[in-house]
Amino acid sequence: MVLKIMMLAVFFGVMIGVGFYARKQATDVNGFVLGGRSVGPWLTAFAYGTSYFSAVIFIGYAGQFGWKYGIASTWIGIGNAVIGSLVAWAVLGRRTRLITQKLDSRTMPEFFEKRYNSKSLKLIASLIIFVFLIPYTASLYNGLSRLFGMAFNIDYKVCVIVMAALTGIYVIVGGYMATAINDFIQGLIMLVGIVVVIAAVLKHYGGLVGALDSLANVQDAAVSDTPGIFASFLGPDVFNLMCVVILTSLGTWGLPQMVQKFYAIKDERSIKTGTIVSTLFAVIVAGGCYFLGGFGRLTNTDVAAEGYDAIIPHLLECLPPILIGLVVVLVLSASMSTLSSLVLTSSSTLTIDFIKGTVSPKMSEKKQVLTMKIMLALFVAISAFIAIIQYSSKITFIAQLMGVSWGAIAGAFLAPFLYGLYWKKTTVAACWVSIIWGAGIMTLNFVSNTWGCFQFPDRIQSPINCGALAMIGGLIIVPVVSLFTKKPNQDMVEEAFSCYEETVTVAHRKALD
Repeated sequence: MVLKIMMLAVFFGVMIGVGFYARKQATDVNGFVLGGRSVGPWLTAFAYGTSYFSAVIFIGYAGQFGWKYGIASTWIGIGNAVIGSLVAWAVLGRRTRLITQKLDSRTMPEFFEKRYNSKSLKLIASLIIFVFLIPYTASLYNGLSRLFGMAFNIDYKVCVIVMAALTGIYVIVGGYMATAINDFIQGLIMLVGIVVVIAAVLKHYGGLVGALDSLANVQDAAVSDTPGIFASFLGPDVFNLMCVVILTSLGTWGLPQMVQKFYAIKDERSIKTGTIVSTLFAVIVAGGCYFLGGFGRLTNTDVAAEGYDAIIPHLLECLPPILIGLVVVLVLSASMSTLSSLVLTSSSTLTIDFIKGTVSPKMSEKKQVLTMKIMLALFVAISAFIAIIQYSSKITFIAQLMGVSWGAIAGAFLAPFLYGLYWKKTTVAACWVSIIWGAGIMTLNFVSNTWGCFQFPDRIQSPINCGALAMIGGLIIVPVVSLFTKKPNQDMVEEAFSCYEETVTVAHRKALD
C-alpha cells in the first residue's frame, strides 16, 4: 500500500510541476490554446495518442468488445492505428496546419466560420461541442471506480475530485504546452504499463498459447454455435465489429480535441515523425488494450450483474501489488491526458467562438485567457459532478448519452472539416445539413434507446452502429448537397487555399530539387 501511494504521489507531483514549468507559454490565446504553434514532433504525437485512448478504452471498450468479439477485437486497435492515426496524419496533418494558420483559426468552430463565411455555423458548432463533450468527459472517471476500490479501497468520489482538481490545476496554469508535456510522460507510462500488464496476465493463464487454447474452449450458444469462435480471426459478428472499427477510427477525423493537435504542429519534420510515432503508439496501446480484452471471457465475469466494466478489473486481479499500482497509474495517465485535452478544447471553444463571438467581441487577449481558465475550471467541475451523480444514483441514461457523444460530434463535423480542407466547392448549406444529420440522428437514437418513444431499425439501434452511419452519411451528404446549393465566394475560397500553393525554399537535406 505504501509503495502504491508513493507511486501516485510522484505521478501527481510531476504533473503539477510540469504545469508550473509551462506557464510562461500560456500568457496569450495562441500560447494557451496551441502552445504558440511550436510543439515538436514527439510531444504532438504523444498528445494525439494520449487524447485518443483513455480509461473509456482500457476499461470500458476493451472489456465490452473483447467479451463480444473475443480475440478478433484486436482489429479495433489495428483500425485505430491505421485509420485513426496513420491515415489521419497523412490526410489531415499538413493541410490542417497550413489552412488554420492562414485563416488564423484556433478552434474547429472558428475554422468553420472563416472557411465558410458563416458566424452562425461557428456558434452552433461551439454549442454542440460543449453539450456533447461534457458527458464524454464524465465517462473518463467511470473506469477508475473499480480499480481504485480494488487497489486502495478509496471512495470513488474522492478519486474523482482529486483527479479533476489536479488535471484542472496543471491545465489552467500551463495551458496546451503543459498538456503536451504531461501527455508525453503519461504516454510513456501507458506504453510500458500495457506491455507489462499483458505479459503478466497471459503468464497467469498459461502463456499466449495456453490462453488461446482456453479461449477456444469457451462456448456461448446465445452468440454462436461455432467451436472456438472467440479465438477466431474475425469473431462471431463481423458487421458489428466493423462498425466499432469505423466509429473509433474514422471518428477521430471529426473530433475537435483530436484535430486541434494538428493546429499546433511546428514544422514539416514534426508531421513525418508525428505520423510514425502516433501510429506505433496506437498499435501498442490500442492494439494491446483490445487484445487483452479479448481474453475477458476467461474470467467468467457475470456481465448481467456486474456489467462490462468489471471484466478488465477481474483480468487484473491476478497481478501482484506492484503491478496493480502500475495499472492504476496507467489508467490515471490515460484518463488525465484525455481529460486535459477535452477541457482545454471545450473551454477555448466556448470562450473564443461563443463568448467573444457574441457577448464581448472586443475582449482583449488577457481577458480571453482569464475567461478560458474560468470556463476550464467550470467544465472540470460539471463533468466531475455528473460522474459522481451517475455513480451514486445509478442513472443509466447518462451512460447512454456518453456513448452518443463521440458519434454525434464526429458525425456532425467530420465531413464539413474534411471537405473544407480539400474541396473548394463545398457549400455552407451542405455543412448545415451534415451537422443536423449527425447530431440529429444520434440524438434520436438516444431518445429511442432511453424512452422507447419509437424504434430504430435493428442494425442501427446500437449507438456504435448509428455513429458509424452518421459519419459515413455525412461524407455522402456534403458533396451531394453542395452540387445543388449556392456556391461559395470563389475569391474567398481561393485566398484560403492559396496557402497550399505558396512556394518555399528548403535545404538539400530536405529535398534534392
